[in-house]
Amino acid sequence: MPQSPAPRSENGPGRRFLTLADVAEILATSVAQVRALVQSGELRYIQIGGRQQYRIEAVELEDYIQRMYAKAERQRPAAPLQAAEPSVDEPL
Repeated sequence: MPQSPAPRSENGPGRRFLTLADVAEILATSVAQVRALVQSGELRYIQIGGRQQYRIEAVELEDYIQRMYAKAERQRPAAPLQAAEPSVDEPL
């Protein structure tokens, strides 16, 4: 007889799908901001049943976070060049 999966806590690790409220809590932002990310296409989602019943897969959220880190790295200015060492002719 097949075993049923172990029960998962409502907010515990291992949940595959997250609500907008879950994502908002993880990102420390508002549900409205998460909804804007979903509606703009920045954060992939599926729609369940009725109107605006969105679910975000945990791996999609992780992909979004990684894209945001990569974007931040690209936008970060290059490290400033270190001053050249004084030549022998220059006074210290």
